[in-house]
Amino acid sequence: MKISEWMVQSSVPFGTSGARGLVSDMTDAVCFAYTVGYLKHLETLGEFSPGTSVAIAGDLRPSTPRILEACSAAILWMKGLPLTCGYVPTPALSLYAFSRKIPSLMVTGSHIPDDRNGIKFNRAQGEFLKDDETAMREHHVSLPSGWFDGAGNLTHTAGQPMSVNVVDEYVNRYRDFFGTSSLSGLTLGVYQHSAVGRDILVSIVEALGGTAIPLERSDKFVSVDTEAVRPEDVTLAQGWAKSGLYDAILTTDGDSDRPLLADQNGRWLRGDILGIIASKALGASAVTTPVSSNTALEALNSIHSIRRTKIGSPYVVVAMNEAVAEGCVPSVGYEANGGFLLASDIVRNGRTLTALPTRDAVLPMLCALDASLKHKEGLSGLLTTLPARFTVSDRLKDIPTALSQKKLKEFRVDIINSAEEIGFNTISGSVKNINEIDGLRLTFDSDDVIHLRPSGNAPELRIYVESHTQAQADLVLSESLKKVAHWINQ
Repeated sequence: MKISEWMVQSSVPFGTSGARGLVSDMTDAVCFAYTVGYLKHLETLGEFSPGTSVAIAGDLRPSTPRILEACSAAILWMKGLPLTCGYVPTPALSLYAFSRKIPSLMVTGSHIPDDRNGIKFNRAQGEFLKDDETAMREHHVSLPSGWFDGAGNLTHTAGQPMSVNVVDEYVNRYRDFFGTSSLSGLTLGVYQHSAVGRDILVSIVEALGGTAIPLERSDKFVSVDTEAVRPEDVTLAQGWAKSGLYDAILTTDGDSDRPLLADQNGRWLRGDILGIIASKALGASAVTTPVSSNTALEALNSIHSIRRTKIGSPYVVVAMNEAVAEGCVPSVGYEANGGFLLASDIVRNGRTLTALPTRDAVLPMLCALDASLKHKEGLSGLLTTLPARFTVSDRLKDIPTALSQKKLKEFRVDIINSAEEIGFNTISGSVKNINEIDGLRLTFDSDDVIHLRPSGNAPELRIYVESHTQAQADLVLSESLKKVAHWINQ
């Protein structure tokens, strides 16, 4: 069967970043087939052949060890050499694999609940892009006889992969660039929950001279979304901040490629604000970010080239690389969820931070903390130096993607009247600009923005809002959620 047929049969499709689905659908057989299809595609590109090492790692979901075993078995069946990197951040795996020019895959569902999981595939020196997904769908994969039972469970013992340490290289990357005293004097809370990089984040803070205090470690998986922060995480940060002990609070999503940083008052910063701060701190000439990111970037009037894309790191990577090809460097990218990407090396004070063209949670947080030391009011004061544009987002859960797409198609028939029928005009005024790069993004004469987009990873309809004050942004989001929920269920 072709991989495209496996997708239909299993109900495990490609999302924004890799294959994702319900754990019950991601049987060993399905994960094995996907991995074989991935390696067959890499064979056509000259990036895989018998004897090639393939680095693998995973997050802390209960289903991850089983899926890793199925992926390892597929690599062995294809006569590759699986290198197990353990349970480590996605960017730590990528740093190791990219620098050695070998394929890699990460078993993770990122921020989504642990009844779901996924496999994120990488090429030898960069992310698996949309063209790669298209080509992979066409490969035929048959399961080896006798390796699986009728339910798709792996019954064959393929062999034990070799273990490698990727953690030290990842920690040293930031220690060597920022310096061993760059966080000196800062006391930082590290909200650990179930993030796979929770202990590594502590190690990085300490390697840079800061004091790290672990907080709220969990034995169960917690689906922390850096783009739609849970109310309980808002409450936790505010509670920790009341002690007056912390200069900031750091955490990441499940696979630790997306950051979440709170200032000394317990206010979680948006990922796109972190992206702007990091871009400035690193002296970026070209910045690529999805259309949903805060427009304070343009209001800075200090970035030579700004490129807006569809949502998803594969789109950001393509545009970042185009900037490099045009000689516009340093070239960086970021997403509204906070993941920061480097398409070219950064040189500062005689130290070089090598390119890492995949989402990373650590770099933007370190840039913000480093910059906050130069501001007398710390991290909260640093935020006041940016143009006043405020973004918030949330999601309507359990909305099938097909339903979201159907409703948006109806919306597009007459966008102006549809916006009024839903009631957006009572919140933000009349529509003055329409952007359909990804989903439907409406700008109103009040300069409010309401952006509707079906999630690429889960049955959710995401709503992004931007306005001139935090209070107005919060109000627009709250009202939009209610009005869109009513509209979607009509």
